[in-house]
Amino acid sequence: MKYIALTFLLCFISALSLAQSNKSWEQYIYELSSIEDESSYTNEETLELLADLAEHPINLNIATREDLERFPFLSEQQIEDILAYIYQYHGMETLGELTMIESLDDIRRKLLSFFVYVKQIEKKNFPSIKNILKYGKHDVMFTYKIPFYERKGDKNGYLGYKYQHSFRYTFHLSDYIKAGLIGAQDAGEPFLANKNSAGYDHYSFYVLIKKLGILKTLSIGRYKISIGQGLIINSSFSLGKLTMMQTLGRQSTIISAHSSRSAYNYLQGAAATVAISKHIDLTGFISYRNIDATLNKKGGGIQTILKTGYHRTKNEMMKKNNAAQLATGMTTRWNSGGFHIGASVLFTCFDKPLQQNKNESYKKYAPQDNNFWNIGIDYGYLTPHWNLQGETATNNIGAIATMNMLSWKAAYNLTIIGVQRLYGHKYYSLFSKGFSEGGHIQNESGILLGVNYNPIRGLSLQAYTDIIQFPYPKYRVHIGSKAWDNFISAIYTYKNIILSARYRYKITEKDGVNKKGLIKDITQRGRLALSYINNKWNCKTQTDIVLNNYKEYSLGYMISENISYTPLQKLSITTTLGYFNTDSYASRIYIYERSPLYTFSFPSFYGQGIRSSCFARLSTGKHFVGIVRISNTKYFNRDHIGNSYQKINSSVITDVDLQIRWKF
Repeated sequence: MKYIALTFLLCFISALSLAQSNKSWEQYIYELSSIEDESSYTNEETLELLADLAEHPINLNIATREDLERFPFLSEQQIEDILAYIYQYHGMETLGELTMIESLDDIRRKLLSFFVYVKQIEKKNFPSIKNILKYGKHDVMFTYKIPFYERKGDKNGYLGYKYQHSFRYTFHLSDYIKAGLIGAQDAGEPFLANKNSAGYDHYSFYVLIKKLGILKTLSIGRYKISIGQGLIINSSFSLGKLTMMQTLGRQSTIISAHSSRSAYNYLQGAAATVAISKHIDLTGFISYRNIDATLNKKGGGIQTILKTGYHRTKNEMMKKNNAAQLATGMTTRWNSGGFHIGASVLFTCFDKPLQQNKNESYKKYAPQDNNFWNIGIDYGYLTPHWNLQGETATNNIGAIATMNMLSWKAAYNLTIIGVQRLYGHKYYSLFSKGFSEGGHIQNESGILLGVNYNPIRGLSLQAYTDIIQFPYPKYRVHIGSKAWDNFISAIYTYKNIILSARYRYKITEKDGVNKKGLIKDITQRGRLALSYINNKWNCKTQTDIVLNNYKEYSLGYMISENISYTPLQKLSITTTLGYFNTDSYASRIYIYERSPLYTFSFPSFYGQGIRSSCFARLSTGKHFVGIVRISNTKYFNRDHIGNSYQKINSSVITDVDLQIRWKF
């Protein structure tokens, strides 16, 4: 403990002499997201999207509305203001002009700078095949993870070896065309064996074309699509309540390539958006793909659609690609003068009937049968002071889901937000993903009231309260229940100092002993962080604390230090050191750690121990980049880690991540 305290003290004192510098875009996303809601902030698809945008930035002077809508942290008003500024002043000379856009706060200006650049406006047509082949850029990347420990399944149970690895090939020319191939392998999965005779357990392939005349976007292969507020379909980004407040419910139709290692959340086929006229877009898509599923022993119907993507054991491998799903749909959208309205339809069917276990009370209204459809409308109206966004949808049994957001810009530095949602207990869409507390667009109603306030330069305040009701049973709750979620945060920036604080108080209801009534599950989370930064150094001291009360009290805290050093333009080093002490999993702590490209690390910790990691990046010219990351966790209160096949007979785990990248 003395060594830990001394290390923290030395890091903190050394930071006092530092001045302003850049942080990674992941750190800004970490600050904008709700870190205690792992279902939102660890959204791999969102992080993959942003990582890809960081590698292929957009020229802001020629960016379209669709280009800016790809950024999940921008609101509709911010997009309007950026486009208006570029139109009025005929482009930007430097990114420093982002400070002239009033609706952009300091964090978003800095965050946006990772994904855009400014260059003199040039009129360009879609390139010829000759120029595509001549000027296109290639990018090849290999990633390998080596665990210095052995799981129980590595000895007996897993079909493959313990190493995780992947490759990624990308070809692109500006933002006109992009094509790629990804292969990925989780630890324990067979390689060139069993059902993986083609090599990797998961492949993704795609071609994405943009700005080809009236054809705005065309995707062939594996892709993602998001429509409206996600009540019908959303396989793209989602970052939770804080992002909803920050983007003020912005909605759009987005088609993107599936360049992720995720083996579940994608469509396979083709999708396209065509500009029918100046104000009307038409989008259509079709997909047919195999899915993982648990089949019923009697009848062979689909009992459960599996989303993990793991195929490590014989049982998991038996469930790989043993069902098929067809999905097709269309949406049309009219946009003019701040008003937009769209209409969408989705049809889905399986090769086997969906027959979920209705003996579980929370699955009583789960979707059943082979064929499903959804239709809906999304709508919005934007003025300088008011912003209305919403979507209403229904399904093949007539159930309704609606979500509506209204924001009022009461002053230049004050915005008040209200979000209402009502998701019927019989409503379902197999591709929905949107604003919700329970994780599903079903069996939930609620009202969120929030405020964004910047009282003085450099100070940003944000708060919300969310009252939620679940009329029917849900997982671990055998009857209807309620929840109450409250959050407040403050971020103060002054020259080389960033001070941030946040607090969350959340009450949910869960089953009592033997399901006799409900017991409140109360969780309080707090964080205080202080950063000092300059051109070569970035030092951040952070304290997290959690108090949970469900049947018994559980207290947890973590003190961590993050130091980044860039001694040379081609070399950067980041180290993280933290001490955690929690009573149980209920008081677990999340932190951010820098990791290789397209690999994201937001680990959680519980128990008592020390976490450390070291990240080093070395580039040789413009073509080669090498990354090494070493991470270690030492537990003081246990002699083994994990359970079942993941059990490790040690109190220490160490991993090494290696990544090599070649651009040509």
